[in-house]
Amino acid sequence: MNRIYLDYAATTPAHPEVVQAMVPFFTEGFGNPSSIYACGQEAKKALENSRTSVASLLGARDEEIVFTGGGSEADNYAIKGVAFANEERGNHIITSKIEHHAVLETCHFLQKRGFEITYLPVDEYGLVSPELLRRAITGKTVLVSIMHANNEVGTIQSLAELSKVAREAGVYFHTDAVQTVGHIPTKVDELGVDMLSLSAHKLYGPKGVGVLYVRKGTRLVPLIHGGGQERGRRSGTENVPGIVGLGKAVEIASREMDEEARRVTALRDKLIKSLLQGIEYTRLNGHPQQRLPNNVNVSISFVEGESMLLNLDFEGICASTGSACSSGSLEPSHVLLSLGLSHEQAHGSLRLSLGKWTTEEEIDRVLEVLPRIVGKLRAMSPLLKNKK
Repeated sequence: MNRIYLDYAATTPAHPEVVQAMVPFFTEGFGNPSSIYACGQEAKKALENSRTSVASLLGARDEEIVFTGGGSEADNYAIKGVAFANEERGNHIITSKIEHHAVLETCHFLQKRGFEITYLPVDEYGLVSPELLRRAITGKTVLVSIMHANNEVGTIQSLAELSKVAREAGVYFHTDAVQTVGHIPTKVDELGVDMLSLSAHKLYGPKGVGVLYVRKGTRLVPLIHGGGQERGRRSGTENVPGIVGLGKAVEIASREMDEEARRVTALRDKLIKSLLQGIEYTRLNGHPQQRLPNNVNVSISFVEGESMLLNLDFEGICASTGSACSSGSLEPSHVLLSLGLSHEQAHGSLRLSLGKWTTEEEIDRVLEVLPRIVGKLRAMSPLLKNKK
C-alpha cells in the first residue's frame, strides 16, 4: 500500500538535495569549525554559507542569525534570554493563548519565578487584536511573543500591525515562525520583529536544527553557556551537517516557495470545499482566507478525532488531530478551545497538512475514504442519534 502523508505541519521528509548536501560533512568534512586547520576551516566556511542563505531568506544580516538545536530551543532562548537580560526594566511578558507549547511552557516557567505573564485571547478565527495588545502593555512590559501562523489551525497573524504596537511602546517583539519560514514570505523588517524562531525540519531540512534571528541591539542572555560558539550566544560545537542541510533547504525554498504555495493552496481549497460540502456537521477551524497554504483543520461532529486517525491509518493515510507535540494527551486542543469550540467539537478535530509531494490523486483518495470512515463511526455514535 502506498502511504499518503498529510502531516507536513508535524514534520517534513528531508529533500533529496538536502540529504546529498549533508552527507560529506559526516565523513571527509567532519572537522570542528572552531579549529584553525584546513578541515576545520572548511566546515566553518560551509556553516557560514548556510548562515548567509538563512539571512538572505529573512532579509537579515549574517551576524543576526544564531543556529540552535531546533525551534523549541529558539523560542526558549528568545523568551528567557530577554526576560533575564531586562529584569531591571520590568518583569512583564505578553503572549497569546494559542501559542506553541514551547512558548507557553517557557512563560509558565518564568511565571513561577516571579514574572507576570499576560495571555491574550483570540477571536473565533485565531487572530490577536492589536488593540487588546496595546491595552495589555504596561511600563513593566519587556517582551511580546506572538506566533506568525498557528501550527494547528493555520491562521496567519497580522504580525506587522501587532509588532508596530510593541515598537511604539519600546517593547521587544518575538515571533515563532516555525510554520511559515520557507512557505510564505518572512522578511523580518516587513514583519517588524526583533526575534524570529524557525526549525529546519518544517521546511524539508533535518531535525535537530533551528535558528533564532536576533535583531542587532537586542539585549538577551545566552540559554547555553560553554565554549562561546555563535559569537557567545549559543555555546556547543555546531551541528555542521544539520546546519548545511538547513542552508540547502532554505536555498530550495527561496527558488520554489511562491510556485509551491500556489500549487498547494489550490489543493487545500479543493479539500476544504469538498469536506464541508460532503460531510454533514463539519466546520472549518481557523481563518478562511488568512491561513497557511497547506493547512486544513476541520471539526467533524459526533466522531472522535483519534478514531478517525486510526481508521485513516488503516487506509494508509497519515494525518493529525492537532499539534503532534502533544498528540499523546487526552486533553482537547488548547488552540481550538481558545477559538470558542466546545470540548466535543475539539475532540472531533482533524488536521490535514499538505506538502511538496502531495498530489491531487492523494486528495481525491482522502475525499473517497474519509466520508466513509465518518459514516461508519457515526453509525456507532449515540450522540448523532440524540441529535436527530
